[in-house]
Amino acid sequence: MYLLFRPLLFLLPAEAAHLLGMFFLRQLGRLGFLVEWLRARTLRKGGVIEVLGPVQRPEPQRDLSVRLGTLKLVHPVALAAGLDKDGEALDGLFALGFSAVEVGTVTPLPQPGNPRPRLFRIPQQRALINRMGFNNHGMDAMARSLQRQAWRPGLVGVNIGKNKDTPLADATADYLRSVDRLARLADYVVVNLSSPNTPGLRQLQQPEHLSALLKAVRERMDVVAPGRSLFMKFAPDLSPEDIDTLVDVAVAERLEGLVATNTTLARPSPGPLSGEAGGLSGAPLKALSTQALRRAAQRAQGRLALVGVGGIFTPEDVYEKLRAGASVVQLYTGLIYNGPGVVSDLLRGLSALLARDGLSRLQDAVGRDVAARPETVKGQSNPS
Repeated sequence: MYLLFRPLLFLLPAEAAHLLGMFFLRQLGRLGFLVEWLRARTLRKGGVIEVLGPVQRPEPQRDLSVRLGTLKLVHPVALAAGLDKDGEALDGLFALGFSAVEVGTVTPLPQPGNPRPRLFRIPQQRALINRMGFNNHGMDAMARSLQRQAWRPGLVGVNIGKNKDTPLADATADYLRSVDRLARLADYVVVNLSSPNTPGLRQLQQPEHLSALLKAVRERMDVVAPGRSLFMKFAPDLSPEDIDTLVDVAVAERLEGLVATNTTLARPSPGPLSGEAGGLSGAPLKALSTQALRRAAQRAQGRLALVGVGGIFTPEDVYEKLRAGASVVQLYTGLIYNGPGVVSDLLRGLSALLARDGLSRLQDAVGRDVAARPETVKGQSNPS
């Protein structure tokens, strides 16, 4: 149905279509009986059977549940940050079947983002280019949205960034303000140092900035939201050696994991909009993001939980990320191109892939390719 409707939707400018989609998701979220029914229906179609009320449902034939560090998810398909900037459509998004929804990126103060147009589709490549620039209503508006949420059938993550006008020297204070305001309201927090659309932000991934910032955020979370998981989202454009360093810092500063990866400044497949500034997401990002994910997994050697993002459209794409070391995958562009039925489609395909490989639990697929093809990583020997 969506594929029939999509050409009409794509006649609208990309950001106008996004705003229209968010409007319908917010309206859907007001129909409590319907969102619960839709979510249950989606998960049943995908082969996931939840416990609904006091009745214990039979176990699914394939166990699609996964663990992301200390977090448990009913299945591995989650929504990436960037779609719901302000946490306004959580109920509608959970109705689509996502096991977790990451909201943001949110900044301490409201900001309009970059001038329009700032979001572009590349249908020939199943890709998007965005230079949104952390447009959001600020942490107080996000807090109100999260406080209003009464139905939370999955995990909610909050992705935090710094305001554009905040100097890099003062960036840590911005992250701490958002932690103070939002960490208790979320299941996990993601520090975003990797958006290409806030000038200078990616410099914070460099070792001279990274360790002090993550240390400060971790220590503040231990005070205001003890037990909450802390992740960091990194760029796919880092060198392998830089990824090694980033992993080591994340382990040293007691992060639970990494989100691999954000959008890329590279243009792997030149096209009609290649000259547009901004981060590229979608199918052309898949190989680059999976390569970065695999490098992080090889370096981490199980010390960090990993989330795989970038170029996910098919069950095979999900499975590749999981086997490369991710416990959970996130998508955004795949939702835009495949539509609201994407979660159940991916889950049905994952069950078939598990059956093909003789696995009864999806968790057993995580990192299998990393273990099967170990590579020498700087500072570590090959695992035996």
